Amino acid sequence: MTVAPRSSHELWVCHLGTVPYRDALAVQAQIRTRRQAGELPDTLLLLEHPPVYTRGRRAGAEDLPCGEDFYRARGIDVIDTDRGGRLTYHGPGQLVGYPIMAIEDIGRFLRTMEDAIVAALAGAGVQARSRHAEGIDYTGVWVHDRKIASIGVHVSRGVTTHGFAVNVDVDLEPFSWVVACGLPEVTMTSLARESTLACGPGSEEPLTCFRRRAAHAFCEAHGRRQRLVTPQRLGIATTNARSGGPEGPEPLQSRPLAAEAMPA
Repeated sequence: MTVAPRSSHELWVCHLGTVPYRDALAVQAQIRTRRQAGELPDTLLLLEHPPVYTRGRRAGAEDLPCGEDFYRARGIDVIDTDRGGRLTYHGPGQLVGYPIMAIEDIGRFLRTMEDAIVAALAGAGVQARSRHAEGIDYTGVWVHDRKIASIGVHVSRGVTTHGFAVNVDVDLEPFSWVVACGLPEVTMTSLARESTLACGPGSEEPLTCFRRRAAHAFCEAHGRRQRLVTPQRLGIATTNARSGGPEGPEPLQSRPLAAEAMPA
C-alpha cells in the first residue's frame, strides 16, 4: 500500500528520545525499506545517542590514536557505519537527525541540510556557515573556524539514511581524544558554548528547544509541511529490525518524548 498523495507535501518528523546507535541503524534500515516501497513518505527521525564514536567510509585507524580499548574503558563504544565522512562522536546533549528521504541530487541535499542547520542556529542567536567549498572534510556547519554540526549520509536506491549531528549541550571533551572529522586541528563547539540565547526566557531544556527549531528549519528548507508522528505510526514503538533471540525481536531502547505542536 502506498502513502496518500498529500504526504508528498509533508515531511514526517518523529522524536525518538535516547536510542543506542545500533538500534538506530536498525530503525533506519526499516524505515528506508518502507520508504523505497512507497509505504511511508519522507521522514526525519530526531534523537540522541549514548556515548559512541562512529567511523564513516573514509575513516582510518589514525582517527582513533589511543586505540579502541582506551575509549571503551571510558564507556564510549566504537562502531563502523556505511555513511560518508570520517570519524565523529555522538553523546547526550547532541541533536541527531536522520532524514530518510528520496533524493535525486546528493550535493543539493547536503547543502540544503547545511542551510537548515544554519537557519536553526541563527534562530538560537548563533551565526554559522557552510565551508563545503573548502573541501569534502569541511562538510558540516561552522561558527567561524569552530565546527558545531557534522553531516554524513548514505544513499541506497535513491533513499538516504544517516544525516546530521548538532552539538547543543554535549560534553566536547571526547572529541579531543580522536581526530574528529579527519581534521587534526579542528576545534569542536556547541550551542551552549556559543550562545546563552538558545531557548530565550523560560526553563525549557536547550536540546528540547533546539530540536523544535531544527525540525521547523529542516522542513522549511525542503519546502515541506511538518507533520509530527509517533514512533507507533512508523511501526517502531516497541520493536526494531534487529534479530532477537527465541522470543523474537529485541525491544527498542528509547526514552519517549512528549509530542510538540507544529510550528505555524
